[in-house]
Amino acid sequence: MIRKSGRQSVGWKWPVMSKTAVWQETKMWALTTVGALMVAFSYTLFQVPHNIAAGGVSGLGIIVHHFTGWPVGLVFWILNLPLLLVGFSQLGRWKFLVRTLIAATLFSIATDFFVIYLPIWMPTFPITQDLLLSTIYGGIVGGIGGGFIYRAGGTMGGTGIVGRVYQKKTGKPLSQVYFYTDGFIIALAGIVFGWEIALYSFLMLFLNGLASDYTLEGPSSTRTATIVTNRPQAVANALIDDLHRGASYWEITGGFTGEIHYVVWCTVSRPQVNDLKRAVTAVDPQAFITIGVSHETVGYGFTPMPKEMLEEGLISAEIDEDGRS
Repeated sequence: MIRKSGRQSVGWKWPVMSKTAVWQETKMWALTTVGALMVAFSYTLFQVPHNIAAGGVSGLGIIVHHFTGWPVGLVFWILNLPLLLVGFSQLGRWKFLVRTLIAATLFSIATDFFVIYLPIWMPTFPITQDLLLSTIYGGIVGGIGGGFIYRAGGTMGGTGIVGRVYQKKTGKPLSQVYFYTDGFIIALAGIVFGWEIALYSFLMLFLNGLASDYTLEGPSSTRTATIVTNRPQAVANALIDDLHRGASYWEITGGFTGEIHYVVWCTVSRPQVNDLKRAVTAVDPQAFITIGVSHETVGYGFTPMPKEMLEEGLISAEIDEDGRS
């Protein structure tokens, strides 16, 4: 008599994901799609008509298009292929490759689509002949789109791959690497299109970075106060009682005098900065206060930890088990 097991081997099964994991995946791809379309729209409307090659493979694509007449989206995609192979071997293999390839492909297709149809749909194309306006709005709109892609954990590929690999190998800061790669492409654009275009390209690159950071991290709404005092408990009590904020302190030694002091550390909302100064000064007029900018504060008394963040470990494990990473 053969006894049947409660679990039968039926071969490969379609992976089961929780509702939270499905929502996270859906949101990630939605952000990637919207971001790629925004970058492509900005690139076609503000950069390509004026040859503003603001670094990266997209800037190199404008230069190649100028000499060959090939579609700029196709050029971007072709130039990305060898870089994607490098990134695959150095930066995360399939997880990196799939997300970056999809974002780059969406951008390429959308760019060539917009190049053909925007002049037909719009009564005036390009929307402005003013290079400064094109630079400002191109940097902002493209930066916001790039920020959406970064928030989804993706990337547009390009020189960012070169920068990350070089940084991984040498330990040099990414800003220095990007200065070399993007600076070279912008200098090349200056030789081809004129140095005025190169200056506008540098400005667009700068604005693009600011807009991406703002989209990725949001507005800075909190401040971190570091207070050097000889009355730590009194200062901490004033912050707790007057501002209803927690405070921590620890002992330090003055480097010049060798005397013992205390550092009180506290995080407050931006409107509470002046209240903090008044509360500390009232307790210890000799206190030394430094106010720092915090990009984001998550936790009790501020922004609650998002539920999806709390389940991120579970989601990552599920995705890994699905074999899609």
